[in-house]
Amino acid sequence: METQTRIVVMVSGGGSNLQAILDAAADGRLPAEVVAVVSDRSDAYALQRAAVAGVPSVHVGPHAGEARADYDARLADIVAGFAPDLVVLAGWMRILTTAFLGWFPDGVINLHPARPGELPGTHAIERAWEQARAGERTSTGVMVHLVPDEGVDDGPVLATEDVPILPDDDLDALAARMRAVEHRLLVDTIRRLCQQRSKKESPV
Repeated sequence: METQTRIVVMVSGGGSNLQAILDAAADGRLPAEVVAVVSDRSDAYALQRAAVAGVPSVHVGPHAGEARADYDARLADIVAGFAPDLVVLAGWMRILTTAFLGWFPDGVINLHPARPGELPGTHAIERAWEQARAGERTSTGVMVHLVPDEGVDDGPVLATEDVPILPDDDLDALAARMRAVEHRLLVDTIRRLCQQRSKKESPV
């Protein structure tokens, strides 16, 4: 029997990728338990998804005038309280400093809706679609990567998949196709990490 991996998911928005993780854990596709959902925004729909799933959720908003490192240290203290084996950034819209990342070496992964080295930062899907309309690209992609430092969407790649941009795509059509790939790629990557962890902990 595989060891259950403890996962904390950090989300800033709607949480469709969180839902994919929750569903996969619930139906046995992931040998994992989502032990908490953390958001920096009190109105994030992801918090409602956590409530429906019966998963503890925490809103950790920055204080007025609080330095990034101070916020991250406070955030790390809260996340560490759930004793996660893996921290998943699934639409987390803040760059994390070493004040957070140093608590979870090789234990933080991020999903980004672009290929490695392309379109770092926010609105990657919209920017890819605009470039396609300008005749500058015919495809984009999705990647899951480790977050070892404060670099933006540029950590060691764990998985990536191309997504074509079709000639008749509008932004909604492209976004929907991207979301489907995101959900599958993220769950598959987490499953592989869970299995690797289970093998390391198995007696020889």
